[in-house]
Amino acid sequence: MRELVVLGTSSQVPTRVRNHNGYLLRWDGEGLLFDPGEGTQRQMIHAGVPSTAVTRICLTHVHGDHCYGLPGVLSRMVLDGVQHPVDLHYPASGEAVVRALVGLATPGLDLRLHPHGASGPVADGLDAVALRHRVETYGYRLTEPDGRTFLPERLAAAGVVGPDVARLAREGRVGDVRVEDVSVPRPGQRFAIVMDTAVCDGAAALADGADLLLAESTFADEDAALAAEHLHLTAGQAGALAAVGGVGTLVLSHFSSRYTDLEPLHAQAEDAVRTAGASTTVQAASDGDRIALPARRTLP
Repeated sequence: MRELVVLGTSSQVPTRVRNHNGYLLRWDGEGLLFDPGEGTQRQMIHAGVPSTAVTRICLTHVHGDHCYGLPGVLSRMVLDGVQHPVDLHYPASGEAVVRALVGLATPGLDLRLHPHGASGPVADGLDAVALRHRVETYGYRLTEPDGRTFLPERLAAAGVVGPDVARLAREGRVGDVRVEDVSVPRPGQRFAIVMDTAVCDGAAALADGADLLLAESTFADEDAALAAEHLHLTAGQAGALAAVGGVGTLVLSHFSSRYTDLEPLHAQAEDAVRTAGASTTVQAASDGDRIALPARRTLP
């Protein structure tokens, strides 16, 4: 299963209909929880997400709307008897804040802290990329290795059947048949999250080639001056970011509480995508949304 479960979509303060940030990415057997803001534990209950599903937690930065829900989530995991280790990734400059939050949680969880102070790999297939905000901030990119898709008609023509198919995948050759003869390249899927940043090279690097990009859309385009002052993105900037990066699906979130109707922000992001001539699908997230990763891309 690969899907994004949206637990909260509001920036800075919650509203009557939107909770603070919180996003769970189900990726095969792993559950990556991004930016658990205040109230995330309750949002997980509403979304039907058990605490046992969380295997890794990633903080983009230590502003409260992105991390104040951490003690509650960790305490619930202890209460539910989670036995597996949980890795926590966060900017190194936020060490004191993270230690304080973790210290509030009920002890008993095998929590492993992983501060990082620069862009680069932080776990297998997971990279942190520096962004431009008022405090040290990183986006994250999860990348599946490229592989190959077997073509049944070619396998049959080559006489490769049964256990030999697995052997061919493992060894790359069975007799005179090479894996390249009976398969086509399969690009690995890519997910990226861009939160709390002005337009920057890091955001562009994260968006590049993403099948699903979760991006902040704090302000409408008409409030671009506010976005620039506070180092955030507008909806149009998020759309342009996705278009240039060739993103498959753009999910907008982290909306300012000043906007009760998100349709204008959705429209501004879509306009930016269409102006660039891109085919990116745009969705303005609501709390509780479950968004499947798009179908795998095929190479020409």
